[in-house]
Amino acid sequence: MRLGTLLTTALLSATLATSSLVATPSYAAAAGKEPRAFKDKVVIGHSVQGRPITAWHRGETGGPKVLLIATMHGNEGAPRTILRTLRSGRQIHGINLWVVPVYNPDGYAAHTRKNAHGVDLNRNFSYHWADLDGGYESGPRAGSEPETRAMMRFLRKIRPDRIISFHQPLNGVDTDTKNQRFSVRVARALHLQRKAFTCGGVCHGTMTGWFNHHFRGSALTAEYPAHPGRRRMAVIAPRQVLSIWGATRGKG
Repeated sequence: MRLGTLLTTALLSATLATSSLVATPSYAAAAGKEPRAFKDKVVIGHSVQGRPITAWHRGETGGPKVLLIATMHGNEGAPRTILRTLRSGRQIHGINLWVVPVYNPDGYAAHTRKNAHGVDLNRNFSYHWADLDGGYESGPRAGSEPETRAMMRFLRKIRPDRIISFHQPLNGVDTDTKNQRFSVRVARALHLQRKAFTCGGVCHGTMTGWFNHHFRGSALTAEYPAHPGRRRMAVIAPRQVLSIWGATRGKG
């Protein structure tokens, strides 16, 4: 009887020890199971004029959680084609991917840099916010714009590991950022120059600055030239973006 009890106790201890090594983190594939694929569409908020700001969730569990954002400035619309390509078509493997192709839908509709209130959304976040006028109008206060508040809520909810915010026309990847190695990797993959976007000293109220200050993940800006070409945006760049994380397109 004592021997049986000892054997049972030893077996239970071994089982608990093994179980403690197989913890399944959030958004990661459970041990021994195939990754779960995502194909979701979420409205994260609305613009000043009531247009939806939409995020698409693609990829699968187990990979790094990545957010790609385009058209923060409505007159910088070419990179949205990269994100529209990634949100459609064959399943993506090896990455947990979110894309927001048009973050400033009112500005995109009007082909203007700012939103419908005349505010530069990339100067409206609370980190190092300053009262700016002219081309970089920052709004009456930090977070005054519905688009800004929607993005802040979304980032707090999904907490990505990496963010790339696509812009035009400066033709480079920002090196004045939180994670230099990530910056180098992005520049090489996208065949863009490495540049320090310092805004002449301090970049006030930017989304990447706000995220890098408040979260463990890292965000950076990637700028394409003014006229990057449709094939580059629709065919070449989407593959290059996936290659940053070794992600691939599947057959289905």
